[in-house]
Amino acid sequence: MRLKKIISQHRRDFNALYECEHCGDTHEGSGYDDSYFHNNIVPNLECVKCGKKSDSTYRPLAARYADNMIV
Repeated sequence: MRLKKIISQHRRDFNALYECEHCGDTHEGSGYDDSYFHNNIVPNLECVKCGKKSDSTYRPLAARYADNMIV
C-alpha cells in the first residue's frame, strides 16, 4: 500500500486515502505522521483485495514535522 492523499490532519494524526500498487484498490484509513509510520507501517500494510504488500521499490513520504518536534 502507499499513501495516495492525506485527506485531513490534526497535529500528527491524519486520515488518508491508501492505494495498492499492485491492483489499484483504494481505501480510507488513519495514520500517524512520523518517520516510523512512513518507513515501517505503510509499506507493510496488506491490501484487502489482493493481499499483497509493497515491494522493495517503495519510497516512503517524509513526515511533515521532524520527529523530535512537538506539534
